[in-house]
Amino acid sequence: MTRLQLDKTDIQILKLLQAQGRMANQDLAASVGLSPSPCSRRVKAMEEAGIIAGYAALVDAPYFQLTLTAYVQVRLEKHTQAILDAFEQAIDGYDEVLECALLTGSDADYQLKVLVRDMDAFKHFLLEKLTSNPHIAGIRSSFVLKQVKSRTAIPLPELGTQDDKA
Repeated sequence: MTRLQLDKTDIQILKLLQAQGRMANQDLAASVGLSPSPCSRRVKAMEEAGIIAGYAALVDAPYFQLTLTAYVQVRLEKHTQAILDAFEQAIDGYDEVLECALLTGSDADYQLKVLVRDMDAFKHFLLEKLTSNPHIAGIRSSFVLKQVKSRTAIPLPELGTQDDKA
């Protein structure tokens, strides 16, 4: 994969696309002070380099009555590669799991972000799916009372700072 040298205009393009992924190229170009063709070439180069990983629609979960978010910490009985791989493969098949992270510095091995309709749906997920894994030694669940901050955009460096040297 080619590593591109990004300039301030590229960073502006990325910030705008993170905020408005469906922005028309002509509007994007005008917003960053380019004509449409060079702007389109920059976006294509960033897509080809893997800097822009893809585009997605952000769907309103409450519209589909998905209103219960839980963070579930999972502790496995053993830490062999085969057990870790099997757990991760099983988790990948559960649509309720939005995120799964392998942790360090915690009693848990994994943290899951789970989105379901209600407590009955969570109970079904927990008892019928998650706990069917024989290698789970413990589970701790916490429920979201209020979402304080949620975003999909990553923080991008301002060029001219130390952060952009990586």
